Amino acid sequence: MTSDAGPGANMISIRGLTKTFDKTIHAVRNVDLDVAEGEVVVIVGPSGSGKSTILRCINLLEIPTEGTVEVDGFEVTDPRTDIDRVRAEVGMVFQQFNLFPHLTVMENITLAQRKVRDRSRGEAREMGMRQLVHVGIPEKADAYPRQLSGGQQQRVAIARALAMEPKVMLFDEPTSALDPEMVKEVLDVMLELVSEGMTMVVVTHEMGFARAAADRLVFIDEGEIVEIGPPDEVFANPAQERTRAFFDKILY
Repeated sequence: MTSDAGPGANMISIRGLTKTFDKTIHAVRNVDLDVAEGEVVVIVGPSGSGKSTILRCINLLEIPTEGTVEVDGFEVTDPRTDIDRVRAEVGMVFQQFNLFPHLTVMENITLAQRKVRDRSRGEAREMGMRQLVHVGIPEKADAYPRQLSGGQQQRVAIARALAMEPKVMLFDEPTSALDPEMVKEVLDVMLELVSEGMTMVVVTHEMGFARAAADRLVFIDEGEIVEIGPPDEVFANPAQERTRAFFDKILY
């Protein structure tokens, strides 16, 4: 199924994306998807439907079996492409926070800046503090991850990604590992990024966020795009029976 993004340059273009594991398990099947610059695309679907695999193929954390992926004009699936250069422009936030436990919050945020962006310690710290203010926890700069709540750790992970000044942000179920009372603080940060015009692809089970933030909602099942459109339309009047059955289970 093909989906063209709205007007404007495409930041992400996926064509014929297929990913198989062990030659028999089709995690993703022939997916086409465009994401325009400044667009927010939210991907939903049952567990095991291939949502996270698509996300991980965008920055080549998973190598596609077939198909092409372009990010900001660079074909990441071309072996000649400097994938590290592309990844520097793509921020990714995972379910687990992936913070280094032996480093302070600020050290976690400045490490990649210094190694990849070649910033001085002072420049990296200035950017790190700016992003900690952005996510609302500047007072935690010298704390260690073990001293933070789950929601605070995830906000640090977002700040770390933003400090690289990416052109795209990918979120892979960023609230699924959080206690319910911590979910809102992370979603509020993400909503602020939406308001600032960040290009985002978000895999989530948070349907309220999808309604509020998405320009387009993508429903995936068994590795295929089943339905795609404005969230209000897809929620209110899904065209496909598989979509209706999914929403009947989770919305009522």
